[in-house]
Amino acid sequence: MKNFLARRLLFAILSLIIASMAVFGLAHAKEDPINLFIQPGYFVSPETLEALKAKWGLDKPLVMQYLTWAGNMLRGDLGDSVQQQRPVVTIVGEKWAATAQLAGIAWIFGTITGVPLGILSALKRGSLLDYSARGLALAGQSLPAFWIGLVGIWIFAVYLGWLPVFGKGHNLPFFEQAKHYVLPTLVLGWGPMAGYMRITRSAMLEVLDSEYIKLARAKGVSNRMVVWKHALRNALIQPLTIAALLLAGFMDGAVLVEVIFAWPGVGRVAVEAVNQNDFMMITGTVFLFTFLYLFMSLVADLMYAIVDPRIRYS
Repeated sequence: MKNFLARRLLFAILSLIIASMAVFGLAHAKEDPINLFIQPGYFVSPETLEALKAKWGLDKPLVMQYLTWAGNMLRGDLGDSVQQQRPVVTIVGEKWAATAQLAGIAWIFGTITGVPLGILSALKRGSLLDYSARGLALAGQSLPAFWIGLVGIWIFAVYLGWLPVFGKGHNLPFFEQAKHYVLPTLVLGWGPMAGYMRITRSAMLEVLDSEYIKLARAKGVSNRMVVWKHALRNALIQPLTIAALLLAGFMDGAVLVEVIFAWPGVGRVAVEAVNQNDFMMITGTVFLFTFLYLFMSLVADLMYAIVDPRIRYS
């Protein structure tokens, strides 16, 4: 198991280095980033241009720029926002709680609905419940989130007037504030719920058809014991290991949902940075999203090593 963990840790470090190169390279791929700071139609003298390049470290060779940028990232310095003239870490820190709240609630919703439905669908294979669950999973994975969000706004906010669609209801009473979470949670958790359902169903069917399950039934073990002790514990290995990746995907994938529902989170800040050509904010948020995904991928590998005894004793 130590060798397994060492390999995964080394792979995570190498992936982070490659990802940082990709983020930095894409930011410099089209043109000199200094051009993003200059508004069209404005004249900038060569002296001012050189001063701006020196201020943002763009007067150095590209390799030195990357090493300086990567070193600052390792120290937790993501630079200063061009538009707000404030540290990117401070801005992200102010918005991260809203994103984490939405992602956590959506992750819980997707888990507690998708996994049980996948189990029931496998146990009732070929029944009306199975076909309904499979249809729900197909719709969840095929319908885009922005379409679900817009339809949800039209039905529950515009037509019925039940739910609000703007912001998170800060400083409102608890139940009024909870209404602001309903539509964003459903839209963000809809697709992963379908993914949980399909993976859990496939894993349960594979385990239920295995030889040791047939042997347990032949020995007279009760159906309840076979399903909940033998089959479920082995079938949950796959959903459990992707849970960390889904949570990271919620944190990264909340960008679209935050824009649709004007949610004051990191995703909305990242989109505004793109619209405003805020170079430092863009690279900082993309690097944070990348680091989060790689970290949760490492957590998923660790969970897999803990759950699966074949890795612990290999």
